[in-house]
Amino acid sequence: MTETETAETETAEAIRYTADGVAVTPDGRYVLLIERDWPPHQGAWALPGGHVDEGETSRVACARELLEETGVRVDPDDLRQIGVWDRPDRDPRGRYVTVAYLAVVPIGTPIIAGDDARTARWWPLDGLPTLAFDHADILRAAIGSNL
Repeated sequence: MTETETAETETAEAIRYTADGVAVTPDGRYVLLIERDWPPHQGAWALPGGHVDEGETSRVACARELLEETGVRVDPDDLRQIGVWDRPDRDPRGRYVTVAYLAVVPIGTPIIAGDDARTARWWPLDGLPTLAFDHADILRAAIGSNL
């Protein structure tokens, strides 16, 4: 098969690159969630996160999204990668691949909902709401990673 024939038979799927943050208290009892203020899953609770901008790494994007959506400032170097989630149907808008990071945030850190978040708050891990997307899977992976 020639290069031209291969190019004509292959289809490329648009893939969007995102980063999500699992921000927990030092005792590992609380996680920071946002209430989504836009579709999909408008009004649902989710991990802070969003698109990786041009020229950014996913680690830097995660720190930026935490700041934009919750007012929490973390040094990108302090984030620990949890894993990559790339199931084709994880987002109803299309193919999204996310890299998730763990951040330990001191108790008493001010929380200010911003950007695309309706509100932001600390939730006890033993009393979580239903989470949007596959964020429950991401959170389970973070909890299992020795908080």
